[in-house]
Amino acid sequence: MWWKQLLAVPVFISLSLGGSNAINNWPDVVASTGDSGQTGRQIALNNSVDPEKIYHRVWKLVDEDYYEITYNGQNWTRWEHKYDGKLKNLDDAHRAVETMLASLGDRYTRFLDRDAFDDEKQQIDAKLYGIGVQIGIDEKSKHVVIIAPIDDTPASRAGLLSDDEITEIDGTSTKGFSVEDAAKQIRGAINTPVNLLLTRGGKQLKVTVVRAEIPIKAVPVAKVLDGDVGYIRLSSFISQQAGQEMKDALNKMNSTKGIILDLRDNPGGLLTNAIEISDMFLDKGNIVSTVDRDGYTTPAPSEGHPICRKPMVVLINKGSASASEITSGALHDNNRAMLVGEKTFGKGLVQGINKLEDGSGVNVTIARYLTPNDTDINKKGISPDILVKLSDNDLKEGKGAWFQNVRRDSEDGKSESSSSSPREKRSPDDGKDLQLKAALEALHKKIGEPEHLASKPH
Repeated sequence: MWWKQLLAVPVFISLSLGGSNAINNWPDVVASTGDSGQTGRQIALNNSVDPEKIYHRVWKLVDEDYYEITYNGQNWTRWEHKYDGKLKNLDDAHRAVETMLASLGDRYTRFLDRDAFDDEKQQIDAKLYGIGVQIGIDEKSKHVVIIAPIDDTPASRAGLLSDDEITEIDGTSTKGFSVEDAAKQIRGAINTPVNLLLTRGGKQLKVTVVRAEIPIKAVPVAKVLDGDVGYIRLSSFISQQAGQEMKDALNKMNSTKGIILDLRDNPGGLLTNAIEISDMFLDKGNIVSTVDRDGYTTPAPSEGHPICRKPMVVLINKGSASASEITSGALHDNNRAMLVGEKTFGKGLVQGINKLEDGSGVNVTIARYLTPNDTDINKKGISPDILVKLSDNDLKEGKGAWFQNVRRDSEDGKSESSSSSPREKRSPDDGKDLQLKAALEALHKKIGEPEHLASKPH
C-alpha cells in the first residue's frame, strides 16, 4: 500500500481556508503524464477492477485507522455491506465511498478520483505537468479567472495575465464550472496544446498554450532584506524537495544576522517535512507529538544538530495551516522564534494517503497532533506574539502580504480591468507589507540584544 502521512492536501485546503481575497487560491493546474490515453485506460479499469472491492477496501481503512473510534457517533459496521450487489461500475463505487465518508463529518477524510490523486502524488514528487497557472472562481462574477501565471512557464510565456477570465477551454464554455471542472479540462499530456478563450478588459482573446513540466518551488523566494536579514518564504510542505530547498536557502543566508521565515498562506503538506525543517533550527526539545485513536502519544524530538542558530521571526496568518502550524508551534514553544502576524488556521489532524486499485485514492485522518507544550490547536489555531491585523483598507491599499497581488480600484470605486490595471507586481522589499515590516522591526530589536538576552524565552 502506497501511503504517506499528510497534514494537509493543498487542493482541498486552498478551497476551505477562504480569506479576504475575492478569489480562492488554487494550486497549479496539472495533469499526469500520458493522459492522452485516459479514456481507454478508464474503460479497461472498469472491466478489470471489482467496484465492491474498492468500496470494501475504503471501509476497512476507516475501520482500522480512523482516529476517532466513535466514527462520528455511529456504528461503522452499518456501512460494511450496505451496497453489496448494488455497485455495477467504478462510478457507483466512488459515489458510495463518498457517501460513506461524508457520514464521518470530517472534511479531511475524503475520496480523490484518479486525476486528483495523481495531482496529489505529483505535488509530493515535485513533478507537475500543466500550463503553470493558478486559477480560481471570482466570488462576485462566479467566473473562472486566472489568479497568477507562474514565472517561466508556458502560461507566462503565452502572455496569460492575472484577472484574465477563462471563458472557454478547447471550445467548451466554462459557464457554471467549478475550479476542479476547469482544472480537469485544462489537464492533458505533456507537449499537447490547450486552447483557451480569454476575456480581458471586455475583449476576447484566443490563446493556445502547450503543456509542459512545471517547476515546483517550496521556497519561491530567499533573499536578503535591510542588508542583514535573511528572508525565506516557504509556500508549501508538500514536496519531497522542501527540506533540501530550505537547506539551500539557509546556505545563502550565511552573511545575515537573523532569519525571517514566512509561512503565511502556507497550507501545509507532509509531516516528515514539518519535522525536518523545524529541526534545522532546534538544538533540543520536542518538535511535535502525534496521538492515535487509542490515545497513544508519539513524540518527535529534535536531533539537536541545527544548521541555523541565528535569531529568527516566523510570519503566520489565517492561511498558515497544519505543517505550518507544527513548525510555528515547534519554534515558538521551544523559545526559538517569535511569531508575528495573525492567528493560524487551526488544523491539528494528520492524514494517511492511500492509493486504491483503480488509481483513485482516499485520505483518512489517522491522528491528531500536539505542539511541544502539549497544546491541541485543532479549530483553535496559534496566536502570534505580535498581532498585526490587516483591515480591508490595508488590503485594498496593497499593504497585505507582498505575494498576495491586489487589483487596484479606480477612483469611482469600481475595479479596473486587467488590461488597464493588472494586479500590481509586488516584492518583499517594496516596504508595503505591514506584517513583514513588523517582523523586520522585531528581528532588528532581537539582533540588537546581547547574546545572553536573545536566547531567553519571549
